[in-house]
Amino acid sequence: MNKLLFSFICLLLYNYISPSYSLPLCTDLRAPFISKKALAFCPYNGRVCCDSSKDVQLQKAFEGMKISDTTCSSAVKSILCSTCDQFSAELYKVKSGPRPVPVLCNSTDASANSFCSSVWDSCQNIPITNSPFAPSLQTKAGGAKNSNSSLLTDFWQSKADFCEAFGGNSDKDSICFNGEQVSLKKNETLQTPNGMCFEKIADGAYLNMVSHPDGSNRAFFSNQAGKIWLASIPDQDSGESMGLDESSPFADLTDEVYLDARYGMMGMAFHPNFAKNGRFFASYNCDKAKSPSCAGRCACNSDVGCDPSKINSDDNKQPCQYHSVVAEFSANGTAPDPSLAKKVKPSEVRRIFTMGLPFTANHGGQILFGPEDGYLYFMMGDGGSKGDSFNFAQNKKSLLGKIMRVDIDNIPSQEEISDLGHWGNYSVPRDNPYSQDKDLQPEIWALGLRDPWRCSFDSERPSYFICADVGQDQYEEVDIITKGGNYGWSMYEGPLRFKNASADDFMDPIFPVLGYRHSDINKEVGSAAISGGYVYRSKTDPCIYGSYLYGDLYAKNFWAAQENPYNSGNFTARGISFRCAHDSPLNCSSVPNSPLPALGYIFSFGQDNRKDTYVLTSTGVYRVVRPSRCNYTCSMEIARTAESPSPSAPSDGHVAKADLCSVLVLYCLLLLTSFIL
Repeated sequence: MNKLLFSFICLLLYNYISPSYSLPLCTDLRAPFISKKALAFCPYNGRVCCDSSKDVQLQKAFEGMKISDTTCSSAVKSILCSTCDQFSAELYKVKSGPRPVPVLCNSTDASANSFCSSVWDSCQNIPITNSPFAPSLQTKAGGAKNSNSSLLTDFWQSKADFCEAFGGNSDKDSICFNGEQVSLKKNETLQTPNGMCFEKIADGAYLNMVSHPDGSNRAFFSNQAGKIWLASIPDQDSGESMGLDESSPFADLTDEVYLDARYGMMGMAFHPNFAKNGRFFASYNCDKAKSPSCAGRCACNSDVGCDPSKINSDDNKQPCQYHSVVAEFSANGTAPDPSLAKKVKPSEVRRIFTMGLPFTANHGGQILFGPEDGYLYFMMGDGGSKGDSFNFAQNKKSLLGKIMRVDIDNIPSQEEISDLGHWGNYSVPRDNPYSQDKDLQPEIWALGLRDPWRCSFDSERPSYFICADVGQDQYEEVDIITKGGNYGWSMYEGPLRFKNASADDFMDPIFPVLGYRHSDINKEVGSAAISGGYVYRSKTDPCIYGSYLYGDLYAKNFWAAQENPYNSGNFTARGISFRCAHDSPLNCSSVPNSPLPALGYIFSFGQDNRKDTYVLTSTGVYRVVRPSRCNYTCSMEIARTAESPSPSAPSDGHVAKADLCSVLVLYCLLLLTSFIL
């Protein structure tokens, strides 16, 4: 009874505290947290972006300003303390560059209160030492540009000039500071999709799909054995299947890859500038007993307090016989332009990363490039021992149970790599979180994961880096990954306590934004394993636009998760029904005239350059299509009389330009959808 009560309380706490807890909303792009010590100077509570040390720094900075007027003093204090707000990254527009103060609310409605105007009115003639409002470039002619103590009127001609520089309006996509802790408003009632319609466009079992970096209608597919194919994606409503010739792979790495139920080629990534430099990367497992090049340090070593002699088991006679590898290959020399290459020689350029695996499961393996920073992210599971018995996921010196972030464009010399203790040929970005946590290995971006199986960046909001993490016995979870974030495993499985430990053993877990219990899915399925998907950004099905789509490997269930309020990280997931279009190019069902697709196992998801979403299964490739093709109703669906042209494969090395009309239609549809949602 106590266990049931405890689980119930955990779920209540999870539902109450998890929204927005894992978003990278602070100015240092970390997640907000519950401060262990109440802030004494800044009047912020709940989730905050400041600890007590930062609170003291802000107080000293404020006292050094020597503001004599009470009203002005109060306004400036609130502005300084806004960096502690859980939405401070948005307030300070950190992606646009550094700002000395947040965006101040500046309503154009004369009847509404404008915080920016009130700051000007109360402070314009008050001296402020080291004023945060001193501009770096725009100054009033003859003004005291570098004065330690200044008035607002020393720098700005008028209130209008001041608020043009520091003001902004709050809307659905942006927030501004009004002198108080930010509180987001809920959106209008979200429309629940009636269902999701699929068409089958290819046979074959593929683990990975990556859109071609040249922006065309092509995509790469790979299987677990180690083959990569380049395929042309047919237009929606064309009635055509995918142009993929399995007899002619783009690259064949099967000689390098060790294939077994839990091993194989787990990921691939193409350099953002692949169309010019031809660089691409594969993540796979190798067997050192069969391949001389399969050699690296064992993840179980003295650095992490692990003795390899103690991890032998019946299914793992030789610890670290198998390795996780990330290797670089090149398409150069196979065509006049790498974007035209249709087949490459699988000769390895360099070994980016190699690490011996202590057990036979939970080694993730997905790789992808960050859309904004261009760095390579590598998802690694906890190594596979039941319950993470060696506590790898929480050990900051271990790379197991982590998401790593490395720079493969600036590779140090071999001497430097040896001195730095790297696991391969890469450098570490300077803004990785180890600079703020000296105990953390420099490659680590986030920790506390069990087996991250498919992560993606939202194409419209890249700060939403969403990963599905496979659970063990009870719970499957979806996390929004943030710099330095700790996602709890193995002290927690999702929001549920997994191991007993004192408060000193584990600090500040970030709970999932979505998830499900094993007991809540298909009762006929003996196990569960989540497969992460994408935030749907296609115009094809406007009723699921903006929803995060994901599924379960075994249960063949799908969920569409909608966020409310916008930019809050508070998601509500709904199980979504699905059918196969009656006019699918390939037969979807194993039962004649049945609308239910014979999916088999749900391996993964994919997204093409038009943002259409795909499901990769053991029986083939399925694409999300217009809901009306399955007799689902979506009030926002636009009847199609003629399909706008899709991006096509380049004929001369250059990407075809999108038709202006189709772009305008898409833009208008997105605006309409955003307004309705």
